[in-house]
Amino acid sequence: MRDAGLERAIDAAGGVARLARKMGIAQPSVSNWNRVPAQRVIAVESATGVSRRVLRPDLYSEPAVTDDAIDPIDAGRAQEYALLATLLSSAPSAALLQQIAQLNIDATPLGRAHATLAEAASVAVATKVEREYFDLFIGLGRGELLPYASYYLTGFLNERPLSRLRDDLATLGIERVEGNLESEDHAATLCEIMADLAAARFPATPEAQRAFFEKHVSRWMGRLFADMERAENAKFYRSVGTLGRVFLEVETEAFTFAN
Repeated sequence: MRDAGLERAIDAAGGVARLARKMGIAQPSVSNWNRVPAQRVIAVESATGVSRRVLRPDLYSEPAVTDDAIDPIDAGRAQEYALLATLLSSAPSAALLQQIAQLNIDATPLGRAHATLAEAASVAVATKVEREYFDLFIGLGRGELLPYASYYLTGFLNERPLSRLRDDLATLGIERVEGNLESEDHAATLCEIMADLAAARFPATPEAQRAFFEKHVSRWMGRLFADMERAENAKFYRSVGTLGRVFLEVETEAFTFAN
């Protein structure tokens, strides 16, 4: 039986098929959910407008750490990772594109990347971006890009990097969501995990965060974002690639400086 949050999302989307299409995933995946998987919450929120606190009150109604207790820099990091996780997990809705068009802009490299993404969002058409997402990440058989750590590190899917990641997730107490057909080394899932680590939703020391980043994110995800910038089918997602690449450069420098 579906829980109330998932039912609300399905109603808001106009049915299971429409929710799956907005998410850029197969309909059976959504049909098999009893509740919204943890790594899909932000994407479902963006696609339907249903608050994450309604979708998964067990995760978001009672945060382990209050907002005031989170360092503003870490809060900003969590927001960047969450945005990337959302855009990598599914095509953005028209409402999300409008929000992205209002991103804060400044003269820093990250601020300029925000400006590029905001400009792209301001002229994007949601239906065309949905098709672009399909061509890039799903495709007929496979998309132009395969956003998985195993693929980028070994040339194959479901290889040793995935098994090592699962070991480290178990150590952190992060469990795979039952019914989720996407492997844990998908870029969207890893960005979602980094967002939760930065926001202290999962207990981890700064050293543990750095180790996770260096082992499972920085070794390959920058190449994915660079490939996204020059992908044949990328228009809106070219600016997503720029944001991801620049943000990971900032993260790498920050972790190196803190070491």
